[in-house]
Amino acid sequence: MVKITDVARRAGVSPSTVSYVLSGKRSISQQTKLRVEESIRELGYRPHAGARSLASQRSNVLALVMPLHSGIDVPVQMRFAVSVVTTARRHDHDVLLLTQEEGEEGLRRVTDSAMVDALVVMDVQMHDGRIPLLRSLNRPSVLIGFPADPTGLTCIDLDFTATGEVCAEHLALLGHRSVALIGSPPPVYTRGTGFARRTAAGFTRTARRYGLTSTVLPCEAGPQAARDLVTRLLHDQPDLSGVVIHNESALEPLVEAFQEAGLEIPADLSVVAVCPDPQAEQAPLPVTSVGIPAERIGAEAVDLLMAKLRGEPVPDATLLPPELVERASTAPRRTT
Repeated sequence: MVKITDVARRAGVSPSTVSYVLSGKRSISQQTKLRVEESIRELGYRPHAGARSLASQRSNVLALVMPLHSGIDVPVQMRFAVSVVTTARRHDHDVLLLTQEEGEEGLRRVTDSAMVDALVVMDVQMHDGRIPLLRSLNRPSVLIGFPADPTGLTCIDLDFTATGEVCAEHLALLGHRSVALIGSPPPVYTRGTGFARRTAAGFTRTARRYGLTSTVLPCEAGPQAARDLVTRLLHDQPDLSGVVIHNESALEPLVEAFQEAGLEIPADLSVVAVCPDPQAEQAPLPVTSVGIPAERIGAEAVDLLMAKLRGEPVPDATLLPPELVERASTAPRRTT
């Protein structure tokens, strides 16, 4: 167990100086304070509740917990991160970016060392092991994403269930009877990541309501994986005429693979994507899509967090409704 003397030795100060940094009872130079806080972080020292470091003081730093798990599209994640950072700066806060897959232990280390005032948490899973700790922390948090049970949490995200529904309904109203959702890489589903599971659930439920033949398939990254999936899908559903692609990195390879298989878009196959608007707009063939409003979500997450720091009431759940924009990749099903 790490003791206060270990922290003092690591920082090159006396134990009493560490105590003063923790309690805030004496003025300590910023350089010394930072050195002590760094030692606390590196050693994983956890002061007992009565001596918490800066629980009564503000660091003006927010933590952005963004573990870079396999299967996550990093460019999209970075859109969220940039929005969080720029909005935090407007509130005179800096952002500490945490990308390691550390789970509960990483959260404890950061909050126990009083390095941050509050947390924005991403890559939320349906049964996320971090949730019990987030409910118990003496630091406010906002989740970008929803676990299965969001009780006692503040969460914001695109309504991905409604997104799946809107995409399936768009294809159904165009007359398509055999459809598929091509989703994120398999690890995203294996982890139970909320946005992927909810999109699939909304898509499947709406396809069933309209009496469509449907399937949900994860897709690995890369052109060969896209070609293999398209070959399999067309073999299993030879009458396929509509797809929803919820996999930003695979969007272009999948479209190319369908075209290589002899399908003309949208005459033979309608394509809908769930992706950032610029990606859909700038594709060689502009794609009908539901946009991922990363900038808005990141900004609103920080605004919610700052309101919580001020002691103001905030909504438990903020779900942004999906907006489908029709472009050149969808058309009524061709009848013969």
